[in-house]
Amino acid sequence: MRIFIPLPGNETLAADLARLSSSALGTLETRHFPDGESYIRLTDDVTGKDVDFVCTLARPDDQILQLIFAAKTARELGAKTVRLIAPYLAYMRQDKRFQEGESISSTHFAKLLSDCFDSLITIDPHLHRIADLGEIFTIPTKVKHAAPLLADWIRDNVENALVVGPDSESQQWVEAVAERAGAQRLVLNKNRLGDHEVEILVPDLSDYAGLAPVLVDDIISSGRTMIETAEALIARGFRRPYILTVHALFTGSTYWQLNQLAKDIISTDAVPHETSRIGIAELLL
Repeated sequence: MRIFIPLPGNETLAADLARLSSSALGTLETRHFPDGESYIRLTDDVTGKDVDFVCTLARPDDQILQLIFAAKTARELGAKTVRLIAPYLAYMRQDKRFQEGESISSTHFAKLLSDCFDSLITIDPHLHRIADLGEIFTIPTKVKHAAPLLADWIRDNVENALVVGPDSESQQWVEAVAERAGAQRLVLNKNRLGDHEVEILVPDLSDYAGLAPVLVDDIISSGRTMIETAEALIARGFRRPYILTVHALFTGSTYWQLNQLAKDIISTDAVPHETSRIGIAELLL
């Protein structure tokens, strides 16, 4: 028997997974002691069950201790297997020591999770120099891709779409989404001028006049690339673009800034947000 147990903030996704798989939905009692320490209690009998903890790791430093305590408690109480469903997987950025003394946090985070869980499933991890999660995890990992879901949304909602990627890193994404959506595609070039400043290089776009731009990327965090891309397209006479992403992190004022430029902003519910209109539960089963 399988039971899905959500960490705080993941209740809706866990309920969808339980419903779609005809499995049980569990609950986790959490609170903080006056000194800030976490209290964890599994309210369901997990003996002999396959326990899936559901926790998108968009705020990993706030979530990780509760997640570890819950996983270890489930194992102590006789769970048959303990799996992590993390639609957004954090700490994949720092996969190299760029300066002397830096922590390669991706490998440490992977070891931490590998020590607590039997397996992991995630969606479109933001990998750079790591080609496969198996390079840093010692447990079985499964990666699912949300590009088809974004493509289907574009096909069903945008006429004469032009799928736009802001840089060469997005090319594979853009090609997959545009092909499935039956849309034209365009990949721009980006110069990174610093940690928070980018320059988008836009070629002659006269061949795309009249099309509806749809900016796609796997993750939007600070949003500088998307903001600069949207501004560049609007400056060249295009209508306000749609913006689609899998992982809507939207740090600081990013969402507000993008909202001033976009016709609409749509994300999956891999990271719950008011823009979440594309469900990913079926990908995770």
